[in-house]
Amino acid sequence: MLKRIDTPLGHWIILLSLSLIWGSSFILMKRGLDAFSFEQVATLRLSIAFISVALLGRKFYREIPTQSLWALFGTGFVGSAIPAILFSKAETYLESGLVGMLNVLTPLFTLFIGVVFYALKVKRANYLGAFIGVIGTVFLLFPEIQELNTKTLQYSMMVIVATACYGWSANIIKAHLQHLNALQITTLSLTFVGPWAIIHLFSGDFIEVMQSHPKAWASFGYTAILAITSSVLSVIAFNKLIKMTGAVFATSCTYIISIIAILWGVIDQEIITIHQITGFTIIIAGVYLVNKRS
Repeated sequence: MLKRIDTPLGHWIILLSLSLIWGSSFILMKRGLDAFSFEQVATLRLSIAFISVALLGRKFYREIPTQSLWALFGTGFVGSAIPAILFSKAETYLESGLVGMLNVLTPLFTLFIGVVFYALKVKRANYLGAFIGVIGTVFLLFPEIQELNTKTLQYSMMVIVATACYGWSANIIKAHLQHLNALQITTLSLTFVGPWAIIHLFSGDFIEVMQSHPKAWASFGYTAILAITSSVLSVIAFNKLIKMTGAVFATSCTYIISIIAILWGVIDQEIITIHQITGFTIIIAGVYLVNKRS
């Protein structure tokens, strides 16, 4: 079965599936914020994800790879906890579509961190693809840039830092955790952040909100979907994709994520313009070049 997936077609199927799920995560976060604070959305997401993988991957607790604990710790906090908090905080001010489009910077940071710290060797076409992808995103954001203010820049920086964390985590997995199973990586890395998230969640007014807020159960449901699909199933698939193809290819899904975020904006009664279609075309060209092997 694994050999059938580990093919160019299989890689692209996983990539597109991840893009669809993660592109939908921004609207799910937004719905979670209807009742909860950004901290509650982030810690609830991490708590549900931790409990889910602890059940799915419980066998991995029998023999913990002590030589890889620091890498697993780094992946847990840098790849899961910090981005969950930063993205949730950013969405208290920015539109979910804009957050999704800024997420496109992840492959750029993956390339930069990989080249500088992990001796990653990439082709000129890959650099060009990353550059074109960013240009496409800037093109898409141009109407927003005209309205930028200090607060917009402040919250946009949170998203940018989160994408840098994703890029760093992808390189950690590729460089230090290649010998571990994808579910094993996800289970053990979330074990470092899950207990903290549960304690933090219940130390606040989470129970009170659940009992009194009219949208609490709906927000809980959206956050649970976010946790299970985006923080468990997709992370397992993402870790597997990194092991099969490399960090640069795997993180290039963030280009397509921005398009999914725009489509959710349309469902939220936004309009797709020729301007956005042009940006889409530029981004797809960048995705092709980032993943060009020869």
